[in-house]
Amino acid sequence: MSANGLWRESAAALAARVRAGELDARDLVRAAWDGPGAEWEADVHAVVHTDPVQRESNAAAAPRTGALAGVPVLLKDNLCTTDFPTTCCSRILAGYRPPYDATVVERLRAAGAVVVGKANMDEFAMGSSTEYSCAGPTRNPHDLTRVPGGSSGGAAAAVAYGLVPVALGSDTGGSVRQPAAFCGVVGLKPTYGRLSRYGLVAFGSSLDQVGVLARHVEDVAITYGVLAGPDPFDATSRPGPAPDVTGFDAGVEGLRFGWPANLWQAGVDAEIVAGLERSAVALERAGAVRVPITFLPGEYGIAAYYLVATAEASSNLARFDGVRYGFRHPESDDVFSLQTRTRSAGFGAEVQRRILLGTYALSSGYYDAYYLKAQRARTRIRREFAAAFAQCDALLMPATPTLPFRLGEKSDDPVAMYLSDLFTIGANLAGIPGLTVPVGLSADRLPLAVQLLGPEDGEPQLLRLGRALEVGGDRSRLTREHRTEVAWPSRR
Repeated sequence: MSANGLWRESAAALAARVRAGELDARDLVRAAWDGPGAEWEADVHAVVHTDPVQRESNAAAAPRTGALAGVPVLLKDNLCTTDFPTTCCSRILAGYRPPYDATVVERLRAAGAVVVGKANMDEFAMGSSTEYSCAGPTRNPHDLTRVPGGSSGGAAAAVAYGLVPVALGSDTGGSVRQPAAFCGVVGLKPTYGRLSRYGLVAFGSSLDQVGVLARHVEDVAITYGVLAGPDPFDATSRPGPAPDVTGFDAGVEGLRFGWPANLWQAGVDAEIVAGLERSAVALERAGAVRVPITFLPGEYGIAAYYLVATAEASSNLARFDGVRYGFRHPESDDVFSLQTRTRSAGFGAEVQRRILLGTYALSSGYYDAYYLKAQRARTRIRREFAAAFAQCDALLMPATPTLPFRLGEKSDDPVAMYLSDLFTIGANLAGIPGLTVPVGLSADRLPLAVQLLGPEDGEPQLLRLGRALEVGGDRSRLTREHRTEVAWPSRR
């Protein structure tokens, strides 16, 4: 294959060719920008920090023997890196370069991956559309008038149009799975604590989880295998070895998937519901068993999530005060005015809104009425998931209630934007894994996707089910040698 076609290959195939000596990591990095990158990136705006000299340097230094040897990887701009700025797409961190790499970044580099830059995102990961970025919005490569989802929209869009085969994002309430659905790629949110959060700039510490975006289930499995495991630098890291996901193509014979049809009886696009039914039939054809269940993920799931998340955000973002690091407002006469002016100028409107909501929920006289009640609702949601997984191995459900919406359509209506997370927030509240898998295109050629949720450390069965969906339930195509076609975006 010519260099111009390398960007279409999977990470697994590219790494195998690098290990065999057929390709050099620099070939892959150049192919990304010489292929679709230059043409697409100007319109999509998925990347906020990159440098051709640094990309070449990283490629030259990458080991040639790892599981991701030579594979270009893009990182969400809230993962700390020494070679590229980490700004969380916020004015308050403009130009900031951390003195260390996040643990997941270190593990990527050790496995041979080449970090090629940082991806656009909603400021401090607060958003569902990648419109709340100080660098401007990212556009959906399948339709440039629509959003790519968020907050990991830049990472998802870059994978979708072929800049990189793998990207890392973060998922606090669906911020990997929702953009994966909108952009037509595979997105994994692992079990809470399975991937180290050390070096991930915190939004909601009890909810945040580093996630993986790729075009193929196999590439997600390989990347998860590289990254997962305990980390002494992360107090929330899950102890013990991570589950083995190498059997992602072992088939789904006998696996039970829950079918909570009560969740989409109203308010979900008809094409998404039709895609769910086709997916259920495909899993049954592959040997899985459909288990109809009634599932109530907590009547106040959205309210509980946004109380917990904003309260934790209020606490985590208190460190950005203009004193220790980051932007400092030059016209300040005392500490009070320094902090007020710095935070007012440095944070965008959505971040300020969430800080105010969280501070209010934690304030004296309101803590018990709001934050404590939200934590009780969270406990109930965890119990409801546990009860559901007593009946099945995974849940099949929508990733989003709608297809990708248009730029600006919901930016003036925060509640409508928050409802985009309706089907994803439960996994973060419960700490369980979730996987989004693309299952075709709508009548308007927009990506359709479904979501699979599993119990703690349920990544192996999620990836097996995801692989079965990837091949449309065809058992003869489950093995790794049988590649799947990708729905590449077409320019509109």
